[in-house]
Amino acid sequence: MISSAQSLPLFPKQKPSNGADPLCHETMARKAGYSLVAGVDEAGRGPLAGPVVAAAVIIPEGKILSGIKDSKQMTEKARDKAFFVINDAAIAVGIGVVSHQFIDEFNILRASLEAMKRAVLFLDASPEYLLIDGIHTIPLPTPQKCLKKGDQISLSIGAASVMAKVYRDRIMRSYDELFPVYRFSKNKGYGTSEHLEALRQHGPTPIHRRTFRGVCSVDKGKTGTGTMG
Repeated sequence: MISSAQSLPLFPKQKPSNGADPLCHETMARKAGYSLVAGVDEAGRGPLAGPVVAAAVIIPEGKILSGIKDSKQMTEKARDKAFFVINDAAIAVGIGVVSHQFIDEFNILRASLEAMKRAVLFLDASPEYLLIDGIHTIPLPTPQKCLKKGDQISLSIGAASVMAKVYRDRIMRSYDELFPVYRFSKNKGYGTSEHLEALRQHGPTPIHRRTFRGVCSVDKGKTGTGTMG
C-alpha cells in the first residue's frame, strides 16, 4: 500500500474528462493504490453561535447514492432523508464537533480543521486517502487532496457535507429549547436579521461566538438566558 502523498502520481491539475462523474476523484485515488477513500467536509463556519461540525464518509467503491450533493443545494427534508441513506450505505461515518469556546480561543479556520481531524479519527475504518472540501489540508499524516467546491464534484465529500449539516442542525435545535428567543431551530445560529435583533435586545447566550462580528459588538454586560421568550 502506498504510504505517502508524495508517492502518488498526483492528480492532474486539469479537470477530469468526465466532470459529471461524482466518483471521478475517488476512482483516481483508487487507481493510484488507495482502497479506502474518505470525503471530508464541515458545517457551521459562518454562524454566530454554536459549534462547527465536520463529517468524514467512506463510500463503497462504485456505490452511487442518487440525490446526494452539496448540502446547501438540498432542502432540509432532503438532507434528513439523505442522512439515513448515507449512514446505511457507507463503510464508515465519523463526526467531529468543536465548540464555540475553541473557535473563540483560536479561530474558525483552525476549529474547522480540528473538527475535520476529529471526524477522520472517529471513523471505524482507517482511510488511506482523504478528499477534503476547500483549500486547506487536515493536520494528519494521511495522504489527502483538497478540492475547491468539492461538495459539488465528489460524492464522498457531498455525503460528508450532508452528514455534518444535519448533525449540526440537530444540535442547534436542541439549543433552541434552552434559548427560545434566538430561534436557533430556524436560523441555526446564522446572523439573520431576527437573530441580530435578539442579540441587541438580550445580549449573547453562553453558546455565542464572542469573537464574531455581530456578537462582540453587543454589550458585554448582557448575557442571554434560557428563560427569555
